[in-house]
Amino acid sequence: MFNKLLSWFDNHSVQLHADVDTVKNQWHTIDWLRVAPFILMHVACFAVLFVGFSWFALGFALVLYLIRMFAITAFYHRYFSHRAFRTTRVFQFILALIGATAVQRGPIWWASHHRHHHLYSDETEDAHSPVQHGFLWSHIGWFLSSKHFTAQTENVKELSRYTELRLLDRFDAIIPVILAVGIYLLGDWLAHAYPNLSTNGMQLLVWGFAVSTVVLYHATFTVNSLAHVWGKRRYATTDQSRNNFWIALATLGEGWHNNHHHYPGSAKQGFYWWEVDLTYYGLKLLAMCGLIWDLRTVPVSIRESRKIKQDHKL
Repeated sequence: MFNKLLSWFDNHSVQLHADVDTVKNQWHTIDWLRVAPFILMHVACFAVLFVGFSWFALGFALVLYLIRMFAITAFYHRYFSHRAFRTTRVFQFILALIGATAVQRGPIWWASHHRHHHLYSDETEDAHSPVQHGFLWSHIGWFLSSKHFTAQTENVKELSRYTELRLLDRFDAIIPVILAVGIYLLGDWLAHAYPNLSTNGMQLLVWGFAVSTVVLYHATFTVNSLAHVWGKRRYATTDQSRNNFWIALATLGEGWHNNHHHYPGSAKQGFYWWEVDLTYYGLKLLAMCGLIWDLRTVPVSIRESRKIKQDHKL
């Protein structure tokens, strides 16, 4: 029991006390005590009925959603998973810290499972394939399962050599806890300093952290689930990845998923000018500031190759 509670803050407590062979067979096993914080986050959203509404709290939640979605798409996905640009070691750690505020575990864990997805996309080994395992499991079940709790370090050896990233991956939950406390204190201060905003600590915590995080969860998860069953296929990839404008809007460009599976190493997933990719625009801004460089894009010859003559529509 103590180890399970400790696993809320120290991911190694699971790895050190788990039987490796047993965990490998726990594909559909969910340790409900360990995932209790994830469930409580969803339950906390209902507190909006008690803390009330303010336009400031809603706007704050939206801003935090956009910042943390960008952190997932630009940093966890395009940088840590696919190395689509370069940066310094210091800024790399800053990117990892910002990404950890999204409450989707650490950068090593995230990148290791995403790389595994690309290796086996829509095959049986793909943990979040709706084609193989159904919509609900691909959307949320795999994220909670015991088998997929630990990082697959064999897929991220170059990331695992950084001590600071390993520590962040081990204690990733500390970062969102600090964020939550900071949000509450900010709301409490605003209630006294700017009462005209009609907010307070608890209201800002519920809207800015709980609601924002839960929406962020499910928007991110749609790329695993919906983007493999809903949309159009431009490229003849070996999986069922699809391009979807609405998912692209919600995830700042990740909805151009068939593009991505055609050429995963591109920092720009909207291959054509009309494919809105807000994450790439943000990365271009960071590059202009000199914080990152060498943004990789898809070569024209590859962009124009392996196209399906007529898009498949659902």
